[in-house]
Amino acid sequence: MATKQDVKVLGWSASPFVARVRIALNLKGIEYEFLNEDLGRKSDLLLKSNPVYKKVPVLIHGEKPVCESLLIVQYIDEVWAASGLPILPADAYDRAVARFWAAYIDDKLPNQAPVLLGEADEPTKAEATQHMFAALQQLEEVFEKCSEGKSFFGGNTIGYVDITLGSYLGWMKAMEKIAGIKLLDEEKIPQLVKWAERFCSSDAVKEVIPQVDQFVEFSKVLQAAFKAAASPSN
Repeated sequence: MATKQDVKVLGWSASPFVARVRIALNLKGIEYEFLNEDLGRKSDLLLKSNPVYKKVPVLIHGEKPVCESLLIVQYIDEVWAASGLPILPADAYDRAVARFWAAYIDDKLPNQAPVLLGEADEPTKAEATQHMFAALQQLEEVFEKCSEGKSFFGGNTIGYVDITLGSYLGWMKAMEKIAGIKLLDEEKIPQLVKWAERFCSSDAVKEVIPQVDQFVEFSKVLQAAFKAAASPSN
């Protein structure tokens, strides 16, 4: 069993990508030390551990860094295969399908966040909402097929696609509050709404994803940082 001294996670508490790593470690029952990075200031350890992209998350296991959230989740599943339950399916085809839908989620959902969390005009927000909801409706169909009537995309337990999509739930709820929209609509995507409740109730998840009001405050900090970065220097 790994100890906190063996495993460290460099991240930012509101990052959905960092949440994935922490959820995966929790599912495997692996102790780790979480090192929170200051927004806007990269630590020397981060720059040393991820010199190419210089971003979180980074998993440091026995002094060896692993970067990129979904690659880290796969690494965790392989290295601690004997701990907890598997995250990726055992069947090669099912693994390929899970990776496909994880890539789909990362392609479709984050692109709309800056619009729905920012100060865009109403037509732009309406278009972003439409794109976001179209992706969620597609994932409703995927859930029905992949879950086969069970609780999660991965079956009876949280798996790879669950972690990928579930990591965005906090920010999606913040988008609903900030933009005054309804993404997790019980009438239109009832299975995903129930799935989201189950996912967020998991012991591996609920201590990782902050409350919606915290995400709203995080959004204000991010918007201020973006404006400062865009302002011409004197």
